[in-house]
Amino acid sequence: MTTTATEVRVPDIGAFSDVPIIEMHVKVGDQVNEEDPLVTLESDKATMDVPAPLSGQVLDILVKIGDQVSTGSPILTIGPGDGAVAPPPTLVEQQEPDVTEPSTPAPAAAPARVPAAAGPAAAPAYTAQPAAPAGDFSGVHAGPSVRRAARELGVDLTVVPGTGPKGRITKDDLLGYLRGPSAAPQAAPAAAGTGIPEIPAQDFAEFGPIQTRPLSRIAKLSGPHLHRSWLNVPHVTHHDDADITVLDAYRKELDAAARPDGYRVTLLAFLLKASVSGLKKFPEFNSSLSPEKDSLILKSYYHLGVAVDTPGGLVVPVIRDVDRKGVIELSQELGAVSARARDGKLGAADLQGGTFTISSLGGIGGTAFTPIVNAPEVAILGVVRSATKPVWNGTEFIPRLMLPLSLSYDHRVIDGALAARFVRHLSHVLEDPRRLIL
Repeated sequence: MTTTATEVRVPDIGAFSDVPIIEMHVKVGDQVNEEDPLVTLESDKATMDVPAPLSGQVLDILVKIGDQVSTGSPILTIGPGDGAVAPPPTLVEQQEPDVTEPSTPAPAAAPARVPAAAGPAAAPAYTAQPAAPAGDFSGVHAGPSVRRAARELGVDLTVVPGTGPKGRITKDDLLGYLRGPSAAPQAAPAAAGTGIPEIPAQDFAEFGPIQTRPLSRIAKLSGPHLHRSWLNVPHVTHHDDADITVLDAYRKELDAAARPDGYRVTLLAFLLKASVSGLKKFPEFNSSLSPEKDSLILKSYYHLGVAVDTPGGLVVPVIRDVDRKGVIELSQELGAVSARARDGKLGAADLQGGTFTISSLGGIGGTAFTPIVNAPEVAILGVVRSATKPVWNGTEFIPRLMLPLSLSYDHRVIDGALAARFVRHLSHVLEDPRRLIL
C-alpha cells in the first residue's frame, strides 16, 4: 500500500511527442490495480495504454480526451489504497450467464449460440475458442488491451464494428460481439443513406503474394468524411471550358516579377478571386443546409478551401476573407499554406470554416473529374490542366488556351440551370483579368 500520493507520468514512448489522448479508463475515486490501463494514447504509428505503476485510488486527473502529451507528462495522481477489491472479470467470465437459482443444475451449454433472428445488419454470434491462434490486427483501430483480449479469445477484430471515436473498437464492442446481436451495445444511428451492405471480406493471399500497408493518418481521417458526403449529398457535376488566354499571359508577367521575392503567382489565386465573384452573384453556392434540411444558411464571409496534395494525403486548408485580398497577397498566402501542409504543420483552425472549395489537378493533368462536395458546403470546383484548342470565332478557328472546369454541387440546393450560370460566370470573369476587380 502506498503512503503518499504518487504522480503518474507518461512513460518513455520513444521519439513520439504531442501524442493525443483518445481514451480515459478511470475517473476520480476509482480503485486501480497495478498494470491496470489508465489512459490510451494514439501516435501516427501505434496505439498504447499507460498502465498504473502501483495499486491505489485515483485522487486527481490532470488530462482529458484530446490533450496532447509526451514522455514525462503528468496524467493523474494515485493515493494510498489496496487497489480494486477484486480484479474485474475477464472477458470470458463476462460471457457466462447470471446464475439466478444456484440449487438448480444449469443446462448443458449449447455448442454455439444461435441468434433468434437473422437480418442483414446482424453480427454473427461467437463462441469463445480458447486455443485460437493469434491474429494480425495491425490495421485495426483498437487499444492494446482490446487486441490482447481478442487474441486470447480468438476473436477476429477485423469483423468487430467499432463505436468509439473514429470507429475505434472498445472493450464494450468486443463484449457485444461475443454476446451476439441481441446483447450488442446500441450503436449511434447511421446517417441517412448509409444502410448499405458491406463488401464481403476476401482472403487475397489465396490468389497470390500480397503486402498490407496501413493508411496514412490523413487518409484515415478524410476517408469517412468523404464517404459520408458521397452517401448523403446527391451529387451532380457540370463541366465547361474557360478561355484563359489573356489571363495566363498576365499571370506569367506577375509570376516573373514575383520569383525574385521568393513566391509564385499561379492560376489558383485567380480562381479564388473569380470564385468569390461567382459566390457573390449566386449566394446559394456560399450556403449550407440547416440541420433540419428545411432552410438555407447564407454566409456573408468568403473562406475558400484549397485542396493540397501532401506526402501523407490530401488536405484542405482554408484561405480566409478571400474577398478582401488581391492576387499578389493570395499568391503569397497560398505558398505559405502549401508549405505548412506538406510539412504537416497545419492546425485545426487552418482546416475549418470553409464555405466553398477548389480542387486543382492542373499540375498533374487530366481532362475532367468529379470532385466530392466537401459537406456541409454545397459545391466544389474541380480544375485540371489547361490546353490549347482551336476555337471558332465566327470566321475561322484560332488557337486559344482553354481551362476545363468541373463543378460538383448538392442537387438539393442547386439545380442544373443555376450551376450552368455559375460556371458561365466564372468563365466570363476568367476571360479578362480586369473583371476580377469589379
